[in-house]
Amino acid sequence: MAQAVARDERASAATESAWVDLAPGERAEMTGGQALVAALLREGVDTVFGLPGVQLDGAFDALYDVQDRIRVVHPRHEQAAAYMADGYARTTGRLGTCLVVPGPGLLNASAALATGYACNSPVLCVTGQIQSDLIGVGRGMLHEIPHQLEMVRSVTKHAARAMTPEEVPALVHDAVRHLWEGRVRPVEVEVPPDTLFARAEVEALPPAPPRSRPAGDPDRLDQAARLLAGARSPLIFAGGGVLNSEAWDELLVLAELLQAPVVMTSNGKGAIDDRHYLAHNTVAAIALAPDADVILAVGTRFLEPATARWRLEPGRTVVQLDVDPEEVGRNYAPTVGIVADAKAGLVALTERVGRHADARSRPSRRDELTALKRDVEAKINAIQPQTDLALAIRAELPEEGIVVSEMTQIGYWSNLGYPVYRPRTFITPGYQGTLGYGFPTALGVKVGNPAAPVVSVNGDGGFGFALNELATMARHGIAVVTVVFDDGAYGNVRRIQQEQMGGRLIASDLTNPDFVRLAEAFGIVGRRANDAAALRVHLREAIAAGEPTLIHVPVDPMPNPWTALGLR
Repeated sequence: MAQAVARDERASAATESAWVDLAPGERAEMTGGQALVAALLREGVDTVFGLPGVQLDGAFDALYDVQDRIRVVHPRHEQAAAYMADGYARTTGRLGTCLVVPGPGLLNASAALATGYACNSPVLCVTGQIQSDLIGVGRGMLHEIPHQLEMVRSVTKHAARAMTPEEVPALVHDAVRHLWEGRVRPVEVEVPPDTLFARAEVEALPPAPPRSRPAGDPDRLDQAARLLAGARSPLIFAGGGVLNSEAWDELLVLAELLQAPVVMTSNGKGAIDDRHYLAHNTVAAIALAPDADVILAVGTRFLEPATARWRLEPGRTVVQLDVDPEEVGRNYAPTVGIVADAKAGLVALTERVGRHADARSRPSRRDELTALKRDVEAKINAIQPQTDLALAIRAELPEEGIVVSEMTQIGYWSNLGYPVYRPRTFITPGYQGTLGYGFPTALGVKVGNPAAPVVSVNGDGGFGFALNELATMARHGIAVVTVVFDDGAYGNVRRIQQEQMGGRLIASDLTNPDFVRLAEAFGIVGRRANDAAALRVHLREAIAAGEPTLIHVPVDPMPNPWTALGLR
């Protein structure tokens, strides 16, 4: 009798788990929630950042069965779920997945989706809906908002809904396919709660195809190669698209062949090791751009050269290579525009440039460009106290360590002066400038890179947006070192009011907690550093300990780096 019961239990368990590992084309009865989770597994998802809620009960119930294969990290706010997915995605190159309730949950996540959209992040946002037969009726159901799909399309490149369990595999497959095609950006899928609980026979689909990598039009590549090979003083601008396509090796090969300095945008930092004589920043561009006879822009919107104080005059010889056809010529009309993936496009371009003898026999510009780097570094490092505080972090962080910057004084300086040695180790919010993104993004970075030290750089203003996520940090043991620079204000706002508004201060001063005691209240190690030397000591000890840590750094108002460097 006992043997029969055990046999029945094993058979029942096998039936219940049959939905997990179907091969493409196989079918099994399952709920919509199980179909969703099985599809995520086929797409390689191993981590979900999400908050449960009544419309998602069917999805979380299915996640319960695969906890050995998908880690669920639940933060305290939907914005953190999506920011964590972004940090995870941008530093690993893998799909970052968040799961939020509809309506207010998705709206809370939308700032993070906007950040991922700006930074070309591979984020899959899965959200609930109201009951399927009530969508669009407007009865005022829990979490109902009209036109949810239309709303989220403002911050995603694709959004769609499944109404039956049978539709779920194709919903996920198509979303991930759209995500990896062309310019990578977040996508959204949504499933109503009744669909998540409904049962049907569902067919498994294969995972979405790998990322497409178009190399560009051969004639345009030939034209660009002739221009670059014949250039006396070529210059390269590299943006986040280089990192997104993992094209850093290809970029260095071309730069060394041409002996072309590479100006990296804040989103492109790390594309070339900052210690290399060809690696430069936007301050150096002020000196480099006027003498450049041919400019190559790769994976960048090319906004600053088109709009900054030192902007390029019309008519310069510019080659722009970008995977998004809408970006080619958006900010500056290029001489040659190439629609191509940065990695594949650079390979094709380098091969063509290498055919020209003029390109293969260039003398080294090491001495000239090393002298320029020293001059620019001296100008940037004269800005204090930002220099000493930021370089304290650099001094204690190993090469593979990752810094997540913020919209704060140390972050602004770091966009220009913080040395980055490896790709995907310096993270910014891009053009969205999303105040408060940094701390939760850093948590996702650490989840995706458990072996790498991760430092979150915050001001007291931005940290206040998500300080509740100290609870997430503690609960999940996420060993980020969180540094909070505290000047008691939205410092940039207050400085503008003082310098440009005649000292008419309004809504810029802050009331803050004792940050060390706050950390300790959540079970986090709290430390205080009153200067750069103490910050180094605390960072060293925190990185060695490998435990969640907050370091509070009281600071005074800081000077404006942009005016000091003549950038604005």
